[in-house]
Amino acid sequence: MNYVFDPAPAASVPVVGRSERFPVRRVICVGRNYVEHAKEMGFTGREPPFFFFKPADAIVPVNAGETGTIAYPSLTKDLHHEIELVACIGTGGRNIKAADAMKHIWGYAVGLDMTRRDLQGEMKKQGRPWEIGKSFEQSAPIGPITPAAQAGDIVNADIWLKVNGQDRQRSNVSKLIWNLGEIIEHVSAAWDLAPGDLIFTGTPEGVAAVVAGDTLEGGVGKLPPLSVRIAQAR
Repeated sequence: MNYVFDPAPAASVPVVGRSERFPVRRVICVGRNYVEHAKEMGFTGREPPFFFFKPADAIVPVNAGETGTIAYPSLTKDLHHEIELVACIGTGGRNIKAADAMKHIWGYAVGLDMTRRDLQGEMKKQGRPWEIGKSFEQSAPIGPITPAAQAGDIVNADIWLKVNGQDRQRSNVSKLIWNLGEIIEHVSAAWDLAPGDLIFTGTPEGVAAVVAGDTLEGGVGKLPPLSVRIAQAR
């Protein structure tokens, strides 16, 4: 097939213990999916789940044992970290039941949903979509993917983030408002899931601002930790 210009290379993520990489189709994010984070954002109760998307090229893959680099993004003065468990879909489907959902997950990774909080907040006030706060370049750093069979008890795993060595976020995946199976059931009712979809499952309490020069390190259970440094704006 011929193109009018060379297409961008496909986004992909390294896989623990394998030379093959996991190709990324799209990035689906779940909003306000831990009770205490919902409270710190001004909400309470088990509201219906909601979702937003990031483009595949928002992914910044980071190899195990390395520290990735992302630039402080434009337009914002309030860049926030959100550490998340990422479920990586290997088998697609539509209207997947929660009881069957786990077999659709190929593996898991640690991810960061970086957020231009001031821009997101302004869009909320105006009742407008808030992609400008979420869906920007380098907004989804991610560590290597661990195959599901090797990930351990992921539904009861600790989730944590440190900034410059100091605790910022610390919780447990069991505190998800909507668990992994329920998330997949809801997502697949609205969209056809397909291999290569990444689902960022939500962040616990403790989100806060970072600045250029900060180093973020986060983890989920036995998964390889993710380390990212914030560079100066481009």
